[in-house]
Amino acid sequence: MRVDGILFDKDGTLFDFGATWNVWAAGMIREFAGADEALAFRIAGELDFDLATEKFLPQSAIIAGTNRDAAEAVARAVPGQDVGEIEIRLMHAAADAPLVPAVALAPFLDGLAGQGVHLGVMTNDSEYAARAHLAEAGVAEKFHFIAGFDSGFGAKPAPGPLLAFADAVQIDPARVAMVGDSTHDLIAGRAAGMQTIAVLTGVAEAEELAPHADAVFPDIGHISGWITG
Repeated sequence: MRVDGILFDKDGTLFDFGATWNVWAAGMIREFAGADEALAFRIAGELDFDLATEKFLPQSAIIAGTNRDAAEAVARAVPGQDVGEIEIRLMHAAADAPLVPAVALAPFLDGLAGQGVHLGVMTNDSEYAARAHLAEAGVAEKFHFIAGFDSGFGAKPAPGPLLAFADAVQIDPARVAMVGDSTHDLIAGRAAGMQTIAVLTGVAEAEELAPHADAVFPDIGHISGWITG
């Protein structure tokens, strides 16, 4: 066994980023803007979101950012609205996002657990949304550790929340693999002294992720064979 624990990012890793968050963001932009088309484009511009194609642009800070980052971006386009109120509104709306799992999660996670691997999730989304999404997918109880940017351990690319997982399950960080779809995930993993696995179910391409990863896979389904390789 290469590892004793695996810590997953959520969006773009457990769930396909584009199929989940592009659809959600387009709807939220329209909700904030109402009938004001110019405002919709201002919000989209702050988020680096292409309204014509309804996709986040690769350089968008929101892709690997926190819910607070998204709220601050919206607030820049909608003067007079309280950032904290926008953040709460986004948090509750995100909990109802249309989830599209990257693979069939329950059997995949059961297979890893059957090999004795401890499982966790660390996302730069809120813990509230993370738990809601995992519960909706029917897999929340399969994780030993679930944390968001607001769980008290910090946010990626800082290594703190990753080390909190290793501490929670009492595993040497070197025996943990951090799995993610962004350089934030992988840089955090390296900083924590963990092995790193990149997946291509997010926005970033293999060429961007490979320098920071021990392995690059099309999706998380390939990890099952890797851990015993």
